[in-house]
Parts: sequence; structure tokens; C-alpha cells
Amino acid sequence: MKFSRRRMEEPEINLIPFIDVLLVVLIFLMLSTTYSRFTELQINLPAADAEKLRERPGEVLVAVAADGRYAVNRKPVDGRSVELLAAELGAAAQGRPDTVVIISADAMAAHQAVINVLDAARRAGLARLTFAAQSGTAAPR
Repeated sequence: MKFSRRRMEEPEINLIPFIDVLLVVLIFLMLSTTYSRFTELQINLPAADAEKLRERPGEVLVAVAADGRYAVNRKPVDGRSVELLAAELGAAAQGRPDTVVIISADAMAAHQAVINVLDAARRAGLARLTFAAQSGTAAPR
């Protein structure tokens, strides 16, 4: 009897199932991950001088009262429509698109009144906006 010695085959590592499992894990992670974008509201308030009011030529101050009335640079706006407010903002900006619109809204003013100011500024071509706020905590009225 002649016994032949069998050659030892080198073991092969089959990578295809490993790759399949990794792809499934990758797809699971992609689908289950929530992507959130953090937005930041940057507010730049001018320094206030209590003794005198400083008028800056590149700024337009829009005041929103609690009852929804508007004033542009301390001048009351007749009516509450966005078109009238946009016309007043355009006149106050004197055609300068780099004018900064400072919105000073009453704490009890309706959200829609502030949105109307934003819409009027967009219609007037004024893209630089900021909000005025008091420092410290104020109790609601």
C-alpha cells in the first residue's frame, strides 16, 4: 500500500461575508444618525449713551410697540402694512444697501409684527439686521 501524503492546503480567509456585514453596519449607522445644524443668532448691540442720543448715518432704528404700531427712527409709521413699512425703511436708508436695521421690539409685541419688519427690510433691499435687547432679566408685565 502506498500512502500518499496529502498536502496541507493553506486556509483561505473569505472576506466577502465580512465586507457584507460591514456594509450593513455602515448603512445602519447612516440611517440612524441624526444630523443637526446648530444655528447661532448673533446680536450686535450698539453702545448706549444715556446722556444723548447718537444718530449714526448707517443705522435705521425700527421700534415695534406692544400693540403692533411701528416707528422708523422715532417717526411713527401711518398704518401697519408691510408695504408702508418697506417704503419708510427705504426712505430712511437713503438708497444705501449696507444700512443696518436695528429692530427694537416690545417684549409683549406680537411675533407677526417683528416678522413684518423683517419682510419689509427684505423688500427694501436691506439685508443687515440686528435686534436690540435690554441687559439683565426683566419680569414679564
